[in-house]
Amino acid sequence: MLWAAVGVVALGFFIALEIAARHYGEPGPITSQAQEVIFAPRSGTVLYVSMALMMVVLTWRERFIALGAAVGIDLVFWIVRSMVGAQMMAGNGALWVTLGCAVIAVTRRTGRERALLLKGVGLALLLVAGRKTGYTWLLITSKTRPMVLDQYVATADHALGNPSWLAGRIVQATGSVGHHVLDWVYIQLAVAAVAVALYQLRHVAAERRFPGHHLVRTFLVIGLLGPGIYMIFPVVGPILAYGADGGHWALADLWPNTPPPLGTPAPMPFDEITPRNCMPSLHTAWATAIFVHSRKGPRVLRWAGTFWLVATLGATLGFGYHYGADIVAGVVFTLTIEAALRAIDHGWDRSATWIVGYGAAVFAALLASYRYLSVEMAGLPWLFGPLIILSMLSVIYGYVRTTRLWDREAASVRLPQPRREAQPELV
Repeated sequence: MLWAAVGVVALGFFIALEIAARHYGEPGPITSQAQEVIFAPRSGTVLYVSMALMMVVLTWRERFIALGAAVGIDLVFWIVRSMVGAQMMAGNGALWVTLGCAVIAVTRRTGRERALLLKGVGLALLLVAGRKTGYTWLLITSKTRPMVLDQYVATADHALGNPSWLAGRIVQATGSVGHHVLDWVYIQLAVAAVAVALYQLRHVAAERRFPGHHLVRTFLVIGLLGPGIYMIFPVVGPILAYGADGGHWALADLWPNTPPPLGTPAPMPFDEITPRNCMPSLHTAWATAIFVHSRKGPRVLRWAGTFWLVATLGATLGFGYHYGADIVAGVVFTLTIEAALRAIDHGWDRSATWIVGYGAAVFAALLASYRYLSVEMAGLPWLFGPLIILSMLSVIYGYVRTTRLWDREAASVRLPQPRREAQPELV
C-alpha cells in the first residue's frame, strides 16, 4: 500500500508539471520521456546510467544479456537514423531494456522476485524522471519569477569575503588546464554518484534486497525539494547578475575582477529564459551527498569523494555559478535531508527529531538572514562571517555526532547466541 501511495502521488506530481510546462508551450516530463522511446534522447548517458542501477538486481548472466540487448537496439537505431538523416544519439536501447524488464517483472516473475525487479526498474525510471522533472522546474522558475534576489545574496556575501570573486580570479590564473578539469568534474557529477551508488548496491543481487539507505535516495530527494527553494528564493548567480554573461540584464560587468559595491539591495528583473537555480547550490548539495556516502567505502572511493567535493566547490564558485552563501546553504540543506532519510531507516527517535529540526531551523535562518539582514551582514563581516560558518559547522557536527551514535547502536545489536546444550551427566 505504501508503494502504491507513493506511485499515485508521484504520478499526480508529474501530471501537474506536465500541465504547467504545456501552459508555457514546452513539453513536460511525461511527454519528453515518452518521446525518447523512439526519438533521439536528450542524454544517452543518463539512460545507460539508470539501466546500470536497474541491473544491480540482475544476475551476471542477465546483466550481460541486458547490456547486449541495449547496445544491439542502439545499433539498429543508429543505422536507421543515419539512413534518414535524423539526429544521432544513443540511449534508446537502455530505455527499451529498462521498460522490457518491467514487462518481464509483471508477466514472468512472482512474489519477492517480482517486487525486487520492479524496485530496480522503478529506481532507474525515477532517476530519468528526476532529470526530466528538473528541466521542467527550471523552466517554471524562469517564467514565474521575473524578479531575482541576487543583490541581497551578493551583499550578504561580503561577510564571507566575496568567495566567488576570489575563486574566479584563481581559476583564471590556472589557465585552460584548471578550467577544463573543473568543467569536467562539474559536468560529470553523475559519474561519481553512480560509482558510489553501485558500490553501495553491489550485494543486492546476492541478498535479493536493497539496503535500508543509499545515495540514490538522497540524490532524488535533493532534486525534488531543491527547485521548491528556487521558487522561494530566485537567484541567477554572479556571472549573470554581475558579469558579461548576463548581457543587458546584468547590473554591471564586475565579475570576477571587481566585487560589487555596497548599497541598498533590491529585487532586480531578469530575462524569462535563465533558470533561477542558485539558492541553494544543488551541485554542492549533491557533491556533499557523494562525499558523505563515500566515507564507508574503500580508500580510493573516499579519496574520489573528497576530490569531487573540493573540485565541485571550486567549479561552482570559480565559474561564477554561485555565491558563497549558496554553498553554505547547500551543505546544510543536504545534511538535513540525509539525516531525515537515515532517521527513517534507523527509527524516528528524539535524536532524529533534534538533528532534522535543527538543520531545518539553521537553513531557514540562513535564507531569512540573506534576505532581510544582508546590509547588516556586509557592514559587520567580522561578526556575521564567522556566524555563518559556525552555523554550518554546527550542523555538520550535529550530523556526525548523531549518525555515529546510530552506527554504534546498530553495531551493538547482535543475533542471539545459540543455546548450548547441557553437559551430559556422568553415571
